[in-house]
Parts: sequence; C-alpha cells; structure tokens
Amino acid sequence: MAKIVVKNLKYKYPATTKLALDDISFEIGQGEVVGIIGQNLSGKSTLCQALVGLVPHFYRGGYGGTVVVDGLVVGETEIGEMSKKVGLVFQNPFTQVTGSKMTVFEEVAFGLENMGMPPGEMKQRTADALHLLDIYKLKDKNPFDLSGGQMQRMAIAGVIAMQPEVIVLDEPTSQLDPQGAHEVFQAIRSLSAAGMTVVMAEHNMERLAAFCDKMIVLKEGRLMAFDSPERIFSGNPMQEWGIPAPVYTRICKQLSVKAKDSSYPPITMEQACVALGELFTQNTKPVGDRG
Repeated sequence: MAKIVVKNLKYKYPATTKLALDDISFEIGQGEVVGIIGQNLSGKSTLCQALVGLVPHFYRGGYGGTVVVDGLVVGETEIGEMSKKVGLVFQNPFTQVTGSKMTVFEEVAFGLENMGMPPGEMKQRTADALHLLDIYKLKDKNPFDLSGGQMQRMAIAGVIAMQPEVIVLDEPTSQLDPQGAHEVFQAIRSLSAAGMTVVMAEHNMERLAAFCDKMIVLKEGRLMAFDSPERIFSGNPMQEWGIPAPVYTRICKQLSVKAKDSSYPPITMEQACVALGELFTQNTKPVGDRG
C-alpha cells in the first residue's frame, strides 16, 4: 500500500517564472527508504518541503497536482495537521534547536511539551527516541556541547518523538564530517528497521546506494528516473544528469564486472569487494584450472 502518492506535482516560487517542480509523479510504499538525488537547484529541497506542506502553505507560489501522505492531501491540510503524519529534518541541525532548553532530553521533548502531552507519555516517548538514535547516554548534556553528528541525531530524535508515519530529511549530512555522516546514516538504518517510511535528499551516492530501496532523480525540477539504485546507477544517463554513480560502480562498469547473483554492476563497497575478488581469483588461476 502506498504511503506517499505524488501526481503531476507542479510548483513555482512567488515572483519567479520557472517551475521549481515540473509535473512530478511517483508512489512510495510503507517502510521504504527513498533517496532524492540531483544537482544543485534540481528541486530536491523543494520536493522535501512539498511532502510536509511547507510548499504550498508557507512559501505560497503557484501549485498544481496532488500530494497525499498517509491519506492526507497536503494542499488541503494545514501544516500543523501534517506535522502529526510527517516530520522534516533540515540540513543544519541548528535550524531545529530551540536554544531554550538546557539538556538534550528537554530539547527532544520540546515538541511533545507544546502539544500538551501528559508528562508520563512525554518522558517515555522522549526516552524511546533517544534510545532509537543511540544518544540516550547524552540526555543530560547541553545541546550545544554535542558534535555535529550528535546534534543532527538529536534533531532527528525530536521529530521521531512526535511519532510521524513518515520522516523527510533534507541533506542531513551536508555539513557533517565523515564520522558525523556515518552516525546519521546509522540512525536512518534504525528508523527503517523500525518500519518508518524515510525520504531523504542526499549528495553521498555511496551511502545512498547502500541504504535506499528506490531513488528519485531530479534535473531542473523534472523527474528523470524513479527506480532501484541498481537500475539507476547501472544506466547510461548519469553523466547527462550531472550525477556521479558510486565510485565502486564506475570501476566495475569499466571492467564489465557484475555483482554476485545480479545482472547489474556492484553499487556498494561490499558488493564490489566480492565481485572484484572473484575476478582477481579467476584471473590468477593457472590456465588449465579456469572454467
């Protein structure tokens, strides 16, 4: 069953003439992890905002088509109501930190507190979110004493505590070092394992290839592809779209190497190691032993 249905979505920001999103359609199932990729100004952030209702309710502008998230028509539903179904995590975690709370626990509980949730349930939800993101041990720290990766996980925990059906992340690792990015992707793995539907705009092709069930490719606001990472990264138009395939995929395509038990090139380091190891073993066997 589809959790998100987008049909013929078009959007133009106020005082502009060019469509930021141009006739986009796709469906995302319950529990899927979907990546959004594309060059700068391709429409990634705009699409993320359209899934949570900031487009069109906050940014206004010209809007057409339909976006339905867990049965709610975004264009007809107020942002406050949408926030109960879908949560958004911004690129910069500082955007979501209130600055008014002294501990991580209080910061994550902030949204629930505003909802007027009973204290017992609020504490339980907050603790559950901190455990899921593996930062419960940081609960008594000041939010501004955290590393970048820890702060982003705190921001995600604040959204998770609201128990949305869908979480949308807009390039959540763009300002993090490799360790921080690794921590965030591990958090996303936890969300996926818990059955949450995840949509994520991201620039790291290697990590997306390892985590996503499907990928959305955007170019100048138009949908160029919506398919599995294997099919997208093995295709030829990647250079035309201005998006590099994972380095492992590019190397294996040059060598005409396929992933084990697949008709596609490897898209992760693990797959590439297995495939290239088998190729090396095959090429180093004595001539009489090659089958």
